[in-house]
Amino acid sequence: MAHINLLPWRAERRKQREREFFMQLGAAFVAGLLVMLLWVFWMNLRIDNQNERNAYLQGEIKQLDERIAKIKDLDRVRQRLLARKEIIEQLQANRSQMVHLFDEMVKTIPTSVRLTSMKQKGDDMVLSGVAQSNASVAEYMRNLDASPWMGGADLDKTENKYPGGRMPYTFGLGVKLTRPSLEEASKTPVLLQGGGAAAAASTAGAVSGGAAK
Repeated sequence: MAHINLLPWRAERRKQREREFFMQLGAAFVAGLLVMLLWVFWMNLRIDNQNERNAYLQGEIKQLDERIAKIKDLDRVRQRLLARKEIIEQLQANRSQMVHLFDEMVKTIPTSVRLTSMKQKGDDMVLSGVAQSNASVAEYMRNLDASPWMGGADLDKTENKYPGGRMPYTFGLGVKLTRPSLEEASKTPVLLQGGGAAAAASTAGAVSGGAAK
């Protein structure tokens, strides 16, 4: 004999499907929430790691900035020391130059020339004096050009100011001062006419009668 189900099975089946759907939806929601929490946790770990790296780099940059500042201070100190050293060397060279300069004055001045004044400004020197003739002035200029410590003699003026006198001609000329190498400075000095004693006496009289700056 056939069995007939008179219960509302379709409604019961629909409710079963609805329960299964909501259970699946809840499971999906929980799974999504877990995935989101894991993703947030992982991103926070990455952010913390990056912040630590940034803090380390900031510390290293700060140390490098301090070292750079110290290097700049040392460089400024070095520049000041080099400037002082250069000034001291220049003063030493100038002091040595003046000694050689007066020595060259004795060696280069002829007996027929006498200096009355000498003025120095940097590497330029102006010499004024009296001479027996223009030829004596030309000889003096040649001697100056041959000197390792002076050169570039440029005649400014020559004039017969004291006719009939022992040294009637007055002259003025400009000279460039130089610093020769050791080899040039050690060369044999130029031989002058009239001897060195008379030249030395002439230069001594010129210095005592002139003004040197």
